[in-house]
Amino acid sequence: MKKLFQIIFVMFFTAISANAEALTGGVSTVGLGNKVVDANTNAPIAGAQISLPKQKFSTKSDKNGNFNLDANFNGDTIMSVQKDGYKPFSLTINEQIVAKPMILGIQKSTGREVMIESAMLHLGDNNFSKGSANCGEFKLKAIGPFYTKTFKMSANTLSLTNFLVIGSIIGIDTAMARSMGQNSIKNSFSSPPEVYFNGTKIAEIQLNGDNQKIKLPNGLIRADQINEVTIQTGRNLTQHAYVDYDDIELMNLSIQSE
Repeated sequence: MKKLFQIIFVMFFTAISANAEALTGGVSTVGLGNKVVDANTNAPIAGAQISLPKQKFSTKSDKNGNFNLDANFNGDTIMSVQKDGYKPFSLTINEQIVAKPMILGIQKSTGREVMIESAMLHLGDNNFSKGSANCGEFKLKAIGPFYTKTFKMSANTLSLTNFLVIGSIIGIDTAMARSMGQNSIKNSFSSPPEVYFNGTKIAEIQLNGDNQKIKLPNGLIRADQINEVTIQTGRNLTQHAYVDYDDIELMNLSIQSE
């Protein structure tokens, strides 16, 4: 197996103002009320679908791009914003973030994106500590320790720079995540989730966060053929009596070309 991989150290940071938080995919702006805007023009976007899968909450932005979040929070949870003609967008939010109005900037689709999975995925074995990162928000049952999906990529992607993009990921309990205060586990830690593309390991994900981009080596891409991506969760490195998988959740998995 080729030793061709990168370690992903990505966290999502927000800019805080007196009136609003700019939680965006490429725009920084201030305003009143929760709003969805175009990341390039700042124009309000009507009819965007805003959802909190864990809370089974969903709403749409009005003609001025405004929306309300009427849901209870218990720690970090993933919010998704979807609109036809725009790239998938998700964001990890919590009580502190939603205490102030949010402005969400979403980017127009280039037509080169491949949406792999928009639903929330829970990987692991449903066995996790109360101190695990974001465990208070785990409500889905695990589908197992790994997720695999096949998809096609066109020949013209070979002339572009291609990324596997994970919109949001929570629950990672690596030593680095612990050192960054992302969980409260004191006596154990897990190996990082691993990402494979067409059978080759290309990344390890050390931290929870949003908009994590993993570069796809063009030499691994099967142009105009079936390609395969696999995400495998980590294991508890201090548990030797049995295999204890780290429980993680992720959302909005896509291929984006630049």
